[in-house]
This record gives sequence, C-alpha cells and structure tokens, in this order.
Amino acid sequence: MGLPEERRKSGSGSRAREETGAEGRVRGWSPPPEVRRSAHVPSLQRYRELHRRSVEEPREFWGNIAKEFYWKTACPGPFLQYNFDVTKGKIFTEWMKGATTNICYNVLDRNVHEKKLGDKVAFYWEGNEPGETTKITYRELLVQVCQFSNVLRKQGIQKGDRVAIYMPMILELVVAMLACARLGALHSIVFAGFSAESLCERILDSSCCLLITTDAFYRGEKLVNLKELADESLEKCREKGFPVRCCIVVKHLGRAELGMNDSPSQSPPVKRPCPDVQICWNEGVDLWWHELMQQAGDECEPEWCDAEDPLFILYTSGSTGKPKGVVHTIGGYMLYVATTFKYVFDFHPEDVFWCTADIGWITGHSYVTYGPLANGATSVLFEGIPTYPDEGRLWSIVDKYKVTKFYTAPTAIRMLMKFGDDPVTKHSRASLQVLGTVGEPINPEAWLWYHRVVGSQRCPIVDTFWQTETGGHMLTPLPGATPMKPGSASFPFFGVAPAILNESGEELEGEAEGYLVFKQPWPGIMRTVYGNHTRFETTYFKKFPGYYVTGDGCRRDQDGYYWITGRIDDMLNVSGHLLSTAEVESALVEHEAVAEAAVVGHPHPVKGECLYCFVTLCDGHTFSPTLTEELKKQIREKIGPIATPDYIQNAPGLPKTRSVAPPHCRKSTSEPGSPQTSPFLPLLQRLPTWLNTLPACLRESRGQI
Repeated sequence: MGLPEERRKSGSGSRAREETGAEGRVRGWSPPPEVRRSAHVPSLQRYRELHRRSVEEPREFWGNIAKEFYWKTACPGPFLQYNFDVTKGKIFTEWMKGATTNICYNVLDRNVHEKKLGDKVAFYWEGNEPGETTKITYRELLVQVCQFSNVLRKQGIQKGDRVAIYMPMILELVVAMLACARLGALHSIVFAGFSAESLCERILDSSCCLLITTDAFYRGEKLVNLKELADESLEKCREKGFPVRCCIVVKHLGRAELGMNDSPSQSPPVKRPCPDVQICWNEGVDLWWHELMQQAGDECEPEWCDAEDPLFILYTSGSTGKPKGVVHTIGGYMLYVATTFKYVFDFHPEDVFWCTADIGWITGHSYVTYGPLANGATSVLFEGIPTYPDEGRLWSIVDKYKVTKFYTAPTAIRMLMKFGDDPVTKHSRASLQVLGTVGEPINPEAWLWYHRVVGSQRCPIVDTFWQTETGGHMLTPLPGATPMKPGSASFPFFGVAPAILNESGEELEGEAEGYLVFKQPWPGIMRTVYGNHTRFETTYFKKFPGYYVTGDGCRRDQDGYYWITGRIDDMLNVSGHLLSTAEVESALVEHEAVAEAAVVGHPHPVKGECLYCFVTLCDGHTFSPTLTEELKKQIREKIGPIATPDYIQNAPGLPKTRSVAPPHCRKSTSEPGSPQTSPFLPLLQRLPTWLNTLPACLRESRGQI
C-alpha cells in the first residue's frame, strides 16, 4: 500500500532458527530466510524505520498510502485532525475529511477496470458439506453487487440508512454488505449465532429499516432455521413500536429447486438431504432475494461519500450489559484494513488467503471482506466448522485450494490439539507460508503446537492483538521482520503508539505492567458509539485523558515485546469473543427464580475462558438441575449459544460488580473507562466470598475467579 519495499537477500541460517539468551533459555524464532527474501518488510531494522516515520509523520505516511486508492475529490483541508483529551473538548478523529470516495468502488470496480483483475477469483466458497463448492471472480462479484444495490435502491434504501444483515457464511452475505457500502448505507451485521432478542435489540438501537436474512443453514450436523429467528425478532420489533418495512430472504437450503446449479456467482445447491424447513411468509414484508435479483440491472453508479461518512455499525459487548454500536468510517477504515492485510500477512498477488472468522465479527469484516478485496486477493469463504465431517476438515481445505496464508483463533487451535497430530499431518499443508491467530492471546503450548505441527516449523506466526473498536491490527509481528516469542503480540503496527500506564495515569518505561493505552489516532479507529457519543467518550477516553483506553492489561518485557494479560473491566473473553458479565447477569435475573446473579470467568482448556455463574434464589425456589437448564436456555434465548455458561452455582449472597446494582436492577454506574474505581477492585472484592462457595477442585485451579 504505497510503502517502499525491500527485496534484499537474507543471510544463511536454519529455517526456523531458535534464538537463545545468555541463560540458555529459548527466546524466540527468527523469520525463515525464504520468507524474508520476498517480504515487504524484510528486517527488524526496516520495521523500526517505517514505524518511526508512521508515528512521527502520520500525515505523510498515510498520505502516500492513500494515493493507491481512488478519490473522487481530494482532501481540501487538513489530512488529520483529532482530540483525545476530554478535558479539552469533544473527542473526535478526522482523517481526510472532505475527500470523497466509495469503498465498494475501490475494492471491486478499481480491481476489475484499472488493475485488470476481473477474471481473478475473489472467493472460493466451501459449504458445510465437502463437495458444496463454488467460486466467484471479481467481475462476477461486481455484477452481483451492482444488481443487489439496484434492488436496495428500489426498496428505498439511500445514503445514511441502516440495513441489518443476519446471514450465514454464504456469498450473498458479501454481496449484501458491499451493496450497502456502494449506496452509502450503513450495514449492521449480526452474527447468525445470536438470538432473536439480540437481533431485535440491534435493529432497534440503530433503527434499521430493512433486514436481509436466509431461510436456514447447517452448521455441522445442526440445522438452524434462521428465518424463524428473524421472524421472531421482527415481531419483537413490532411489539416495541418499530415495524421493519422489508425483509429480503435468500433461499439457501432451498436453492436446488431454483435451478441455479450453473450460476458461478451463487452458492451451489445444498447436497445434503434436509427435512422440510417450515418458512413462514409475511406478505407485504418478506421478499425473495432471487426474484428481486432477476429483475435488477447489472450496472449501478456508486454513491460518492465523504471519507468521514460512516461505513458500518458493528455491535460489541459493553461492561454495562447493553451492546455498543461501534461506528467505523469509510476513508480511514479502508486505508487501515488494506495496509494491515498487506503487511501483517505479507500478501502477494499469487496468495490464497483464508481467515476462518465469521463475517458477523470484526475479524470477518476486516480480513474476510474489506482487507483482502482492497488488495485484489483470492480468499476462501467457509460456511462449516473445523470438526465436520471430521477433525481434518481445515487442512483438507488448505490442500484443496492451496492456501498460503491462514488466520484462525486460539480456541480452534486448542480444540484441534485434543485430536492429536494425525488429523493434521495426514494432509500435506505444503502451500502454507504464514499462520496467524486472532481473538485472544494464544497460550505458549498452543502456539508451539501450531508452529510445529500445522506449520511444520517453517511458517512464521503472526499473533495479532486488536479490537472491534480499532478496526484492524494494533500489536502484531510482521512475518519477515519480527523474531517471534510464543504468546506475545510483539510490537505495534504502523501508526500505532502504545503506552503502559499505572493507576495514576503515569506512563511506565522499560519493563512494566499496567493499562494498555494508545497515544494517538490511527486511520481505523472507531469514531463514536452509534447514537451515544457520551458513552464513547466515557468508555474509551475519560479514565486517562489524552489516551485511548483499551480495557486490557499489558506487560512489556525487557526486549520491548508486548504481552496482553487480559481484560481489566467486567468483560470476559470466551472463545475469542468478548462477553459482558452484566449482560449475562441481566439475562439470569429475568428468570422468576433468581433474585441476584454474578458472573466471573473460569479457565477452560479450549475456550480459554468460560462463564461461571452464581445465583441467589428468591424465597420459595429450590436450586435443581431443571432450574440450571432453564437458566442456560434463558441465556441462549436472550444472547445466543455462545454465552451459555459452563457452570451455574447456587450462592446465598453475592458482592456487587460495578455493573450490578441491588437485586433485579441492572442500572449501570460506570463504564470501563470510568475514573470512579480501579478496574481491579471488583474482582478483589468478590474473591473471598466466592472462593468459599467454590468446589475445592475449582478453588485450586489458577485463573480469574
């Protein structure tokens, strides 16, 4: 993305040379020479030069990268303006305000017409069942997006409108989000594993005027009737006085009857026999995707938008229970995801990239859709799960499409470790060059297995730290430059200026541990919380004026490497996804038997962390296995299966977290950034009481209790 690239020959050495410290302990793994030879950033010295320039001269650094993209009109004023200090006024960040562009044009039209990549495969789609496969080129994707943009325009969607998307990992999901971007409408994608209640809450919060969903889909052996959940959600919206005027439905499981077998730009018919899925049809609201597309033209002029116009809303858990609508804007987000994708994965035109994340999460937004497409990459889009139909599914797909860069979560790695090496080693994996992890810090044991077994000790691992709020990678190794330390996110990406603060807000130098903050903006930073800028300022900037507060603890070692130590607010990281303790507590106390609830994290060998719930019952109710199942069901219905607790225990009395008020009341007193109290205090306050109620086996385990 516009940076000078070095192609120096690397010195001799073993493929994955181990560096040993003076004490004889292993300190890390240097990048293999064959990776360094072709790397965009081939040495640690070159990384440091580029990082220094990106932090000291951000306008020039990102201005050069911006030249690689199409701008309808240039930036008429300052390239960057911002304020991170709440004591000096409103918090804001503006990159290239006044310049106009369209991100859909940049990731599709530019690649097809200017870069002549029309016949290049944009996505290989791999369905839940092996054999359900197709591919779509950049030209075919552009046509599909233009057609669906015309469909949305006919339904009255225009710039600034919000569109909810509730779909599995099928090609139409990519088409839908890019069509919204083409029109300047904001997409709000809701993970298809979330409940009807969660979907309703997100539709209401951003006043979405249209919903796009699917009839049903398989996730492994499980059949998910998504239309039924969507209908339930829209009914809840109507009951709350907000009727959504239109719901567009993709016929995914019923695709075979449409005669779409020969269309390369559609997911293929599902080969697996499936029972009759009962689809309720709401006349006047529901419309079939395929019928609308048949009538749509295949050309659509993009809406030219200001670089600071919003691109999408993506909800993430908040410590007070109510999800936050994170808003990202067009220009800065485009620059940042394109640049992080290119350098963190050391992307080259011949690569086949595979990020296993669902598009319903920020990782899927940035590194399934926008980042790869902005670079003209070929990617794999996978509908299924790692263990279906067997534990070797991921590596079978790697071999099938000759995947070169692979990006997944530590949770998936730990899960696959349980099955041993054979499901991996029976596949070649010879095409793999770079491995990546995302979602949570990876434990050294899993890192070493990933490096030794999956990467055959020849693939660098980029252990990336970032957040929904940051838009893209913040701390990460670079494959050809950074000596790797298992479990460390290593160094900041270009434009990122981290600091570690103590409780008093003082910056700590050298080896240190404390609050991880960032001192200046990068292009991909979120701009606000949708409809609640005060919450945005309080959550991320109030505790330490002048800094963006991540909510994570961090340690910096003697070599300057950064190690994420975990959340320091009332948030839990389960399978790489943040969950609010308050949100789960609120779901529990809605049950008639529960007077109070408190939720903490407990170490889990696969998920990293799981939910351990304590409940105090109302008079007249008895704790039982039946009640436990009812409470788990309630959480699944209110939030989604991902929030299902592993443990629920009866407790006679509970201390309070910052987000928990008296029984049955969930009014927030503060967000993570509040200066009212130390984020460590709630855990310390809860510790003695809960340790006395825990079984002995859990009291002895280490972790966050």
